[in-house]
Amino acid sequence: MAEKGKAASLLAAGSARSRVDRSFKRALLPLLSAASIEEIRKAFPSFSSDDQRLLQQLFIKVITSLHGHVEDVFESLCDEMKVGPVLDTVEQLVEEQSLDLVKSDNTNVLDIARDLSISKKNEIQHLKEVLEKAERHNLQIRARLELIKKGRQQSSVTEDALQKLMGEMQTHKTCSG
Repeated sequence: MAEKGKAASLLAAGSARSRVDRSFKRALLPLLSAASIEEIRKAFPSFSSDDQRLLQQLFIKVITSLHGHVEDVFESLCDEMKVGPVLDTVEQLVEEQSLDLVKSDNTNVLDIARDLSISKKNEIQHLKEVLEKAERHNLQIRARLELIKKGRQQSSVTEDALQKLMGEMQTHKTCSG
């Protein structure tokens, strides 16, 4: 996989420079295009037709020479400043940076998954603790209810005993009295 990337980089080496050269030439063409005979006639109406044709031919030669000279100077400056290797290095750095971002994004996804898993485990633990607390609370309530039931039973036994005692006392009163 890495060898394919290196091969692609080697094939792409110099392509940035050739794109710059093509762009420069495309930009230069409209600036250095030859003038038509009509444009020469409009620009120099007082000249004879022969002079206008000679002027157009001279203009074309000057433009052609200027065009070649500008291209030569541009190429010379690019070579002197090592534009090609610099552009290739920049392209390589941009490619590496974009690959680093993809790797970083994958790492971020893994970090997010890990953090989410930890968060869910913590939430489950919290819910277990809440459930245990609720169960303890329910046991306490049941214990209290049992005490209340026992208290009622004792109170009804006591009440029955009291009523029996009162009944005996009244019977004893009526018998003695």
